[in-house]
Amino acid sequence: MSSSPDRPHDGPELAAAESLRLIREQQERARSGLEPDGRLLCLLWGVAWLVGYLVLWSGARGSEGIPSAPAFVVFGVLLATAVVVTIVHSVRRTAGTRGASRLAGSLWGSAWFVAFVAYPFIIGGLGRAGASDEVIGLVANALACMIVGIMYLTGAACFADVSLYVLGAWIVLTGAVATVVGMPTTYLVMAFLGGGGFLIITLVWQVVETRRRRRVRAGNVAAGGAEQGPTDD
Repeated sequence: MSSSPDRPHDGPELAAAESLRLIREQQERARSGLEPDGRLLCLLWGVAWLVGYLVLWSGARGSEGIPSAPAFVVFGVLLATAVVVTIVHSVRRTAGTRGASRLAGSLWGSAWFVAFVAYPFIIGGLGRAGASDEVIGLVANALACMIVGIMYLTGAACFADVSLYVLGAWIVLTGAVATVVGMPTTYLVMAFLGGGGFLIITLVWQVVETRRRRRVRAGNVAAGGAEQGPTDD
């Protein structure tokens, strides 16, 4: 029996093209499943900072603009939630990797915990040393920005992600601006430049990622069409 002329590309060439398509899809799934999702982390920290710092600003009182105790409690809960989710997400995402990649992800995730365990002790030490409430408030904000910003900068190095680097630099600079403006305006700067910046970058990343996935799908469809080749009616 002779082969059908309607399928001129059947055979080794079709098998090779199909294999390449499958490899692309597997690489895409591996990339998205084994690295921390920057969009999720940005959204998480954006909400925590936007809501938390607006609560601090609304609860500010006195000539020094120091928030009330309940406002600090709300802010602390939001911050702690963001830290815990970041650690769990990062460790789970990198659990399926091996070697240096897995170690880098685990160390990066645990570094968030180490940094924020030390955070309240540093602030408490300033209080015991006689620092005013205004100084403590400004340092607390600046230190939070430095921790989060530097963590994103190191994450950019760990995962070769330029977008994480841009985000980290933005947060560090936000902390600098917030410290200069003084209390209680510092809380508005942190809410809108810090938290709002996170949310804007989340939206930008989502648009970029959606376009990238569309290009990948279009490439797979084009490759599939090339595999089939022309057919005769």
